[in-house]
Amino acid sequence: MPLLDIKNLTLEIDTSFGWVKALDKVNLSVDTKEVRALVGESGSGKSLIVKSIIGALPERWKVTADRMNWKGKDLLSMSDNQRRAITRSEMSVVFQNPLSALDPSATLEEQIAETIPDNLLDKGWFWQRRAQRHSIAVAQLHKVGIRDHELCLKSYPHQLPEDVCQKFTIAMALASNPRLLIADNPTMGMEITTKIQILRLLSKLNKTRELSILFVSHDLLAISAMADSMTVLYCGQSVESGKMTQIRKRPLHPYTKALLDSAPSFRRDLPPKAALHCLEGTIPTLQHLPIGCRLGPRCPRAQKECVKMPDVRRIHDHHYACHFPLHRDKA
Repeated sequence: MPLLDIKNLTLEIDTSFGWVKALDKVNLSVDTKEVRALVGESGSGKSLIVKSIIGALPERWKVTADRMNWKGKDLLSMSDNQRRAITRSEMSVVFQNPLSALDPSATLEEQIAETIPDNLLDKGWFWQRRAQRHSIAVAQLHKVGIRDHELCLKSYPHQLPEDVCQKFTIAMALASNPRLLIADNPTMGMEITTKIQILRLLSKLNKTRELSILFVSHDLLAISAMADSMTVLYCGQSVESGKMTQIRKRPLHPYTKALLDSAPSFRRDLPPKAALHCLEGTIPTLQHLPIGCRLGPRCPRAQKECVKMPDVRRIHDHHYACHFPLHRDKA
């Protein structure tokens, strides 16, 4: 049984143009000890999926799903307190913007102390437990590369650089020893050395603590180095999913191939000033969503059948949703 199992997740948003489907029948699952990558262009709905999982969406938005389970329990039927208890102890999130995720009115030490559960502390007087929380917080900051822990813990979010705040949110997410870490672009804006350090830490925790990771990003180089499987998202629709090695070797959806081709190449035989591969057009806005397959207006293989939503097809553990996949002739 997977830890997180989502089938046909749909999110409808009330706009001035009426109700629009920001997410349309998205399928996603994360197994124990698995590192799954969720990739797609900016505006494809990756962060909306994260907020749907943890229940951080406005109440007026409509969230439906055939199945949205955490360890076999339905998340959508839970109360707010039950979902908060899960996100506090078993599921942690690293948001894309650290300054908006942190409380500007509290010091960082106060914020990370709240995330440390009582079961990680030994019994004792309140000052002893406070000292234990401090030592755990210092250890977590050192793991993510924050050396001046005293300055960090005494500061407010606006007093530190954004990359330090991002590393702090990662430390805060790992402080509760969660079963699943949802990392929404956790290394965005970091220097390459710091990015490598964070990725190595997450990979180590995945192997030593059996930490499952949902890695949300569009950095294909970072994803390919640590992910076991990948789900590709386009404009609120999941278009392909499977093992990372299979998708990199043989993508079946045109959008997946375009994403892989757009990654920078470091081949020695690459000619100087070679142009990067780019899929023509731009991702549509919510007010002008095409019917059927939403890649249709940009897809080089599109035909009349693409005005209908393609069914999800399967080849072993490789799933894709396309009328004219790359392993078939176009005609």
